[in-house]
Amino acid sequence: MKKYMLLLALVAGFALAFAGCSENTVEPELGAETADQLKHNDDESGRHWRRGGAMVVANRGSGNISVIDARRATLIGTFDLPQGEGEVMPEPMYVNEVRAHRRVFVGDRANNRVVVFNSRNFDIVGTVPAGNGVFHMWADGRGKQLWVNNDIDNTITVIDPGDLSVLATVEVPADLVAMGGKPHDVVLGKRGRFAYLTVLGIAGPNDYLVQFDTRTFTERNRQPVGKDPHVSIGAGTALYVPCQNSDQVLVFHPRSLELIDEISAPGAHGAAMASNGRRFYTTNLPGGGAGALYTIKTRRNAIIGEPVDTPYPVPHNLALTRNDKRLFVTHSGGTADKVTVYDLVGRQRTPRYVGEVTVGTNPFGIGFVR
Repeated sequence: MKKYMLLLALVAGFALAFAGCSENTVEPELGAETADQLKHNDDESGRHWRRGGAMVVANRGSGNISVIDARRATLIGTFDLPQGEGEVMPEPMYVNEVRAHRRVFVGDRANNRVVVFNSRNFDIVGTVPAGNGVFHMWADGRGKQLWVNNDIDNTITVIDPGDLSVLATVEVPADLVAMGGKPHDVVLGKRGRFAYLTVLGIAGPNDYLVQFDTRTFTERNRQPVGKDPHVSIGAGTALYVPCQNSDQVLVFHPRSLELIDEISAPGAHGAAMASNGRRFYTTNLPGGGAGALYTIKTRRNAIIGEPVDTPYPVPHNLALTRNDKRLFVTHSGGTADKVTVYDLVGRQRTPRYVGEVTVGTNPFGIGFVR
């Protein structure tokens, strides 16, 4: 009888899992029981989300992060950033996983720090002080350095993701600051030899891409780019710099910063590279949801397929699952609370809308966690 009951339980479990995979829209937060399963995921019942990884969303307006099961496109739980007595409500900005240390880093702009979560159960590991105006951040593939931009101080805080010490505070080049420049986006290559910083707000027709040496923390090179730039890099590929207010994506050599190509793309903002480096995805942020997602084939540096619409405006940041089969997009704004989900289909891996997830207020940064 016990074996019979166990068999029935297993069949029911598989049926529920199948039903969950077929859902295109997602219910609101699932409550304490599901969150408790995540907290105690040494149990098989709480480990299911790890089979396909999770998307972590920084909710800038509600002071927390949302964790989404990437395979099922369902909300697992919501986790608050710490707020001590006398501190203002946290303002989560961007998310970066450092897999080497099983940690997720979330910038807290309101409290000038980075909050560190355990990537298995989302317990808080600690916090690291940063500068004033925490914004974009990125870690190298080996987990040696995390670079955090501070756009009020005009500095970059470099953190050791292992011992959580501050390795350096890097000044943005003084001549760019004098022209109104602010550090914005940042990315490091897999080996972490260089860090690439975008500086926006420059008076005149161009903003800048700046290359730093991660050993000496000094500037190595720079290039003028379009206005409001972001930056992305893939394994063994060039740098891709979407420039929203110049309606273009610029392509640069990662060592010399030589300009390789220029691609027209309206309102190009968000930046996400496929793990194999074969496709680059960007969002048309000011387009209101029409023609919102562009797919660029990096071998030819050409847009493939038609741009894909999103059901909500302000398609802001985007992230891919590790297998490059699914794409998630945050839709930002004061009262916004949606992340939309897309399967990447066909030989060209272009997005096809499959559903949405309701998260916290003003979803901003998003990152994949394995």
